[in-house]
Amino acid sequence: MQLFFQENITEPITYLSEDESKHLIKVLRKKQGDAITLTDGNGKIFEAVINQANPKKANLTILNSRIIEPDPFHVHLAIAPTKSPDRMEWMVEKITEIGFHEMTLLETMNSERNFLKTDRLYKKVISACKQSLKFHTPNLYPTTKLPEFISSTRFGDYQKFIAYVDEGHTHHLLDIAKPNGKYLILIGPEGDFDPKEIQEAIAHGFQPVSLGKSRLRTETAGLAAIQMLQILNR
Repeated sequence: MQLFFQENITEPITYLSEDESKHLIKVLRKKQGDAITLTDGNGKIFEAVINQANPKKANLTILNSRIIEPDPFHVHLAIAPTKSPDRMEWMVEKITEIGFHEMTLLETMNSERNFLKTDRLYKKVISACKQSLKFHTPNLYPTTKLPEFISSTRFGDYQKFIAYVDEGHTHHLLDIAKPNGKYLILIGPEGDFDPKEIQEAIAHGFQPVSLGKSRLRTETAGLAAIQMLQILNR
């Protein structure tokens, strides 16, 4: 299946964005009358046919649609941006392919980068959703200061974890996370969380967890956490 993405799809007639239209007509050489599949990123999948093969604004007729049910669990990754934007973009691409639902960028005491353009990350998300046939687009949130984030009341019904480097960890994430739940996991910067931040998170109900014996880079830790929670809910 070749999947296309378009927000705010209307029925029975809709249009593709310029980027998607160019890919459809110029790259894939699709023509009038050809059938395609597209999604709005909100769990809906559409079967359509090309009316006008315009490489700037392809016109489509929607033939039918159906809803893809969301996962019975929910993963929110809160992570400090890496110094290199490329490494963060790589991680976002891979965790989208594996499957996550929300991500917030964190500003911490040891952060080497406090700002990262979420629009660039979102493009990676869309591309990865199309590649891996995901019909629910994950939500990305801009950088938030750690104290403000961990004190938020919106995560009251989440299982909350903080992963950091500590040889004294007694619990692996897979040991204490319960399946079919809502998860919030904090991943620190390349210099890890400051001890004061760890204690503050624990005071707000976050459980310390290990992601394994190896010392992981920030983006690898984010990837590992998402993979573990997927395995838990397989």
